[in-house]
Amino acid sequence: MPDTIRIEDIARHAGEEVTIKGWLFNRTDKGRLQFLQVRDGTGFVQCVVFKKEVSAEVFAEARALTQESSLIMTGTVREDSRAPGIPGGYELGVTGMRVLQQAEEHPIQPKEHGVEFLMDHRHLWLRSQRQWAILRVRATVIRAIRDWFDTHGFVNMDTPILTPAACEGTTTLFETDYFGEPAYLAQSGQLYNEADIYAFGRVYCFGPTFRAEKSKTRRHLTEFWMVEPEVAFCDLDQLMEIEEQFVSYIVQTCLRDRAHELDLLERDTSYLEKVTPPFPRISYDEAVGVVAEIREQTEDEDLRQLLAMEWGDDFGSPHETELTKRFEKPVLVYGYPTRAKAFYMEPWPDRPEVSKSVDLLAPEGYGEIIGGSERISDYDLLIQRLREWGLPREAFEWYLDLRRYGSVPHSGFGLGVERTVSWICGLDHLRETIPFPRMLKRVYP
Repeated sequence: MPDTIRIEDIARHAGEEVTIKGWLFNRTDKGRLQFLQVRDGTGFVQCVVFKKEVSAEVFAEARALTQESSLIMTGTVREDSRAPGIPGGYELGVTGMRVLQQAEEHPIQPKEHGVEFLMDHRHLWLRSQRQWAILRVRATVIRAIRDWFDTHGFVNMDTPILTPAACEGTTTLFETDYFGEPAYLAQSGQLYNEADIYAFGRVYCFGPTFRAEKSKTRRHLTEFWMVEPEVAFCDLDQLMEIEEQFVSYIVQTCLRDRAHELDLLERDTSYLEKVTPPFPRISYDEAVGVVAEIREQTEDEDLRQLLAMEWGDDFGSPHETELTKRFEKPVLVYGYPTRAKAFYMEPWPDRPEVSKSVDLLAPEGYGEIIGGSERISDYDLLIQRLREWGLPREAFEWYLDLRRYGSVPHSGFGLGVERTVSWICGLDHLRETIPFPRMLKRVYP
């Protein structure tokens, strides 16, 4: 049997006899010709079965194939600019075929299906071209994240998923029984990474994060993946520089390595091509003024109501969407009100009502993909904040120790993988950005 190749490498084998192992994605019957669209996980290729070039048995099997049947195909790679596929421009002239399993009738057909039906069949929906493309982009985003940190002096630290206390408040915790004691699924690895920086300087953790928010918006999952770097001797301005370099690298990597997938998704990449440092920066105060101006100018009464806010409120999705329409690149909004953010954020000098915080908002209405801040490094102020937030000091004694023994200014942020993938792919909902999404009332399959 000829050597097995990956479909994504087919261009290297023009004129050669090869083997492809995969699944039937679609079939078109043209009488003496059978056009088989075959995928192998790396790409899609058209395999042409010509009646006079194969045995009668092989041709009959090809004509009877069902969607998702598993196959081993042999044949010669032919260059043809008209041939569909990913990558396109090549097809396989079939000389032999082995059917490993003739699939039963597939539940997901080319016709339209409702979202709930597709979500119930997520384990099969993953095989569609669209889902394949999205999750290939996701894998590249994750690789780019690790590449950037690993080449910029960061050390990967694995932080606990089970924790004894909340990181950002107690109302969105999943509680578990930990041998008779309450424990919680992690909202963030940040607090532990603050300990890690005192050993390694620059660190990041990367893993699943859990938020028990009863939210049904297109921007929320109850289980999602987040990368969280933490940097010693780093102030807010330095943190924003890291963010814009980091996000630019992710986007440019996807444009370079996932052009086929983004094209399949019909993604207009013109905005993504502009994602290079520096990014625009505006204060929360300025952003509130911009939102007020938009609200005053709009004739849409529903939008006017959605944009209503007072100084001190955090931005919601409508505010972020309208605000980012003013920018072609991601925008860094800094200096949020202290009461709208987490307890550990450093206050602004001479403005205790403002925190040294920053959100990075993606353009085209995608909103927040990064939240970060400079952290409180003063022991007494941190105790005061724990008291003000009503958090139990005993659960944070180890965290207070970090301010007793060599405390330094430090900063960090969290980037949500699914929100980033949604933006890069141009999607309307996060549910397609992770293989098996967990949402309110969605834990199957």
